[in-house]
Amino acid sequence: MLTTAEIKVGAAFVYNNAPLIVQRMLGQKSGRAGMVTRLRVKNIITGQTMDVGLDAGEKFEEVDLDEHTMKLSYIDADTFVFMDQESFEQFEMSREDMGENAGYIAPDDDVDVTITFHDGKPVGLKLPVDVTRTITYCEPGVKGDTSGKATKPATLDTGISVQVPLFCTEGEKIVIDTRDGSFVERAK
Repeated sequence: MLTTAEIKVGAAFVYNNAPLIVQRMLGQKSGRAGMVTRLRVKNIITGQTMDVGLDAGEKFEEVDLDEHTMKLSYIDADTFVFMDQESFEQFEMSREDMGENAGYIAPDDDVDVTITFHDGKPVGLKLPVDVTRTITYCEPGVKGDTSGKATKPATLDTGISVQVPLFCTEGEKIVIDTRDGSFVERAK
C-alpha cells in the first residue's frame, strides 16, 4: 500500500479502479479539511492525462511496473527513441507521453534515464534530479533592477522556457532541477 505522502513523480498507483502514473507534482494545499496534494497523472491504459487532488493519509494499491535504465538515441519529430544499454533494444515514446520531461533531455546528453514499463509498453520516464542545459535566448539583465530574488524568462537549447536569475546570459550553461523546472546554479 502507498500513502499520499509516499507518492512522487514516476510512482504508479490505482485510483478509482484505474492504474495511474504521476507525471508532475502540482503542489500541496492545506486548509480546514486537511492537506491536499495535487498531481498531474496519466492513465496507464487509456493514456488520458488529468489533474487529481489526494487527501493526506489516503492509501492506494501500487501498480507493478518494470524499470530499465536507458539512453536517448535520437528524436524523430515528436518521437523520442531510447536504447537499452545492455540488450541494445530500442523503445519509442511520444512527446505527449513524456509530458514536461521532454524539454529536459537531448540526444547529445550522456544522461541515463529510467523508463517505466507496464505490460511491455513504455509508460513513464524518470530523469536525474539535475540536468545541464544551455541558454539560447534571454533578455539582458539591467544592473540595479533588483529587489530581492528577481528572475527573467530564458529559452533553453531544448526549446523550453525557465525562470533564471538576472545575471544569466545567452550561451551560458546552467543546471536545472527536473522536478519543478527551477534554476539551481551555473554549470561548472
